[in-house]
Amino acid sequence: MAPSDSDTTVAAPTGLTSIAADWSSDQRTFKNVPWGKAMMWIFLLSDTFIFTIFLTSYMTVRMSTTVPWPNPSEVFALTIGGTKFPLLLIAIMTFILISSSGTMALAVNFGYRRDRKKTAILLLITAAFGASFVGMQVFEWTKLIVEEGVRPWGNPMGAAQFGSTFFMITGFHGTHVSIGVIFLIIVARKVWRGEYDSNTRGFFTSQKGNYEAVEIMGLYWHFVDLVWVFIFAVFYLW
Repeated sequence: MAPSDSDTTVAAPTGLTSIAADWSSDQRTFKNVPWGKAMMWIFLLSDTFIFTIFLTSYMTVRMSTTVPWPNPSEVFALTIGGTKFPLLLIAIMTFILISSSGTMALAVNFGYRRDRKKTAILLLITAAFGASFVGMQVFEWTKLIVEEGVRPWGNPMGAAQFGSTFFMITGFHGTHVSIGVIFLIIVARKVWRGEYDSNTRGFFTSQKGNYEAVEIMGLYWHFVDLVWVFIFAVFYLW
């Protein structure tokens, strides 16, 4: 006689099959994790691949070209009072962005404590640091284009690929910083108005009493800062 449905047992998956089953059924992977935070991690993972490809391509092009590569210390020197200071502007930009990572961490910390005033102020300070970084990058681009004659398709100082890789990598990163500044201002405004305490519905919200949107912005901003450290080391110091 055929067994009934009640007599049929299904063996629990083991090994890699068990891991795949947990992920597919969402039983363990994102347990008690806010949806926005999980999506930000996925976005940052994909963005990591993109920046890795960019930097790997830059290193490949630089090592394979037969034309002399411009010396970054000379190209990005800042002239003050007739004296050239190698990488001075880049060092200031790096210091500003690293400092913004510290103010962002403080904003997240005060967000956990539900201190609206300090959280909002620190978010705005972080946005100001980011805007200053972008402004300096615009100055850097203008100097290269107007004074040095560097173009994405050519470079009078050496290898033509220098211009294309520089504008692609720094432009893509600068876009990330600019977008981050806009969202920092939006979140700071929401924090200041108390929208995360009153559970006001709308764009970029959190659960009542939680400041998870601030933490999500912290993840994004720390990622942008970390990427710049790699760009600084590979493009400007190498």
